[in-house]
Amino acid sequence: MAVATVFLSCEDDEVVIPVVEELITNMTIVLTPQGGGDVVSLVFSDPDGDGATAPTITGGTLAANTVYDAQITLLNESESPVEDITEEVEAEQEDHQFFFSTAGGLNLSVSYADQDANGNPLGLITTCTSGDSSSGNLMVILRHEPDKNAAGVKDGDITNAGGETDIEVTFPIVIQ
Repeated sequence: MAVATVFLSCEDDEVVIPVVEELITNMTIVLTPQGGGDVVSLVFSDPDGDGATAPTITGGTLAANTVYDAQITLLNESESPVEDITEEVEAEQEDHQFFFSTAGGLNLSVSYADQDANGNPLGLITTCTSGDSSSGNLMVILRHEPDKNAAGVKDGDITNAGGETDIEVTFPIVIQ
């Protein structure tokens, strides 16, 4: 959950009002192999948000040397009915971008398959290409109001993106 602060001023009195962005309690990434095969779902779940219960993260096993179509879904399950945050990200696509990175020797590349209205990457839909057998982590970060014109950002480099992190999840992955 991201928190921003708004400052209002009336003469010498300063009032601070916290503004809470949308709560994301669930991220699901469904990876569908292009040539057929087992569909893999990566799932982050934290039904109570920043509450006492620790989140659960379910990684997955991908086939080696396979191209996957991937689709991300974001939910706020603390609301009734459940709020689909994916719709908000799509509606405010110029103000959002997902970033993907691998660690631990994971032989996986991720490329954007969708764009915002300005032709910049969004990342709700991607193509994931696995290489030879390996294991490691896939980190997925959603940034709110990144500078999409900064160096490297259009290529998925978060270094100069700025903005605020809406959600950051690391999924364990095995490729075999």
